[in-house]
Amino acid sequence: MTRSSIPVDVLNPGQVFAALGFLEAADVLCSRAWGGFDWADEADVRFVLEAEGSRNPFEVVLGFLAAAEVRRIAPSGYTDPPPMKSKKKVTRRDKEEAWSEDLVYVNWFPTQEADRMTLPVRLIGGGKSLDLTHWTDGSSRNDFKLYAGNRSAASIAKAMVMGTREKPREGQKAGEPKTKGTRTLWEEDSAGLAASPFGVLTPMGGSFNLDARGAWTALDAGYSPNDQKHGIASSPVVELLGVIGLEHARPIVNKDVGGGVLVRYSVWGAPVPVLLARAALSASNFGVPLRVFTFLLDFSGKNKIVTFSEEEISS
Repeated sequence: MTRSSIPVDVLNPGQVFAALGFLEAADVLCSRAWGGFDWADEADVRFVLEAEGSRNPFEVVLGFLAAAEVRRIAPSGYTDPPPMKSKKKVTRRDKEEAWSEDLVYVNWFPTQEADRMTLPVRLIGGGKSLDLTHWTDGSSRNDFKLYAGNRSAASIAKAMVMGTREKPREGQKAGEPKTKGTRTLWEEDSAGLAASPFGVLTPMGGSFNLDARGAWTALDAGYSPNDQKHGIASSPVVELLGVIGLEHARPIVNKDVGGGVLVRYSVWGAPVPVLLARAALSASNFGVPLRVFTFLLDFSGKNKIVTFSEEEISS
């Protein structure tokens, strides 16, 4: 097995979810992966990942994400509704959702109804795939769906993988790059990204709202970055892998705590297989050291956003 580690800020919930996402992805792409946190040096907390094969498992996962094709998962027989008719020009939502060729049909479906804005996503590459479905898994667990508005899950995933472009000018087939995704960050500096995947920031528009560094409210910012079309610097790697980390695990969500929503998660102090890591995220104690953190979900318009956490101090 190959063992590698990366720096992680355990006070940023999105980075912890993304660390579990690395473990989930490595378990699929490399086979038999183990992962855990090493906080021996409080100034340099690391996430340690072990996986089969001779390659750095972080490089394997990042290379897959950078090259992945994004497809929407839909039940057999599903078709996109026709674009909404309007006297105004066609909206961005209509353009983004006219993707019938991007559908992957399945005989199962996590929820009873298929809505084009919340269709789950499949990342495909090299004969393997990773599904992003946690917000529609149909279980009794909190769906932890934070994004809202006129962007679909698939459009966000595409932006996190490929970035976005400006509207093409006359004579252009494609517009100028607007925001960077994981693919561009990997092409620009794969070694640097593999060494510190969560530390490479870039301005972004919409996201899954998991990286606390990209969280904002109009009150805190003094204005609305969305209205001014300003990108907030955060990590598409954290956003993508955070969603993968939530595929089979959830933090503990306690509603109406002091008028807010309190969320609780933990990090574990030894490499464990993915099944135990899922339980550890929700503070299940099975014999490895745990550190527990809490944060409040904030709101930016209709979007929920994570905030930086505080550690619970045991008495």
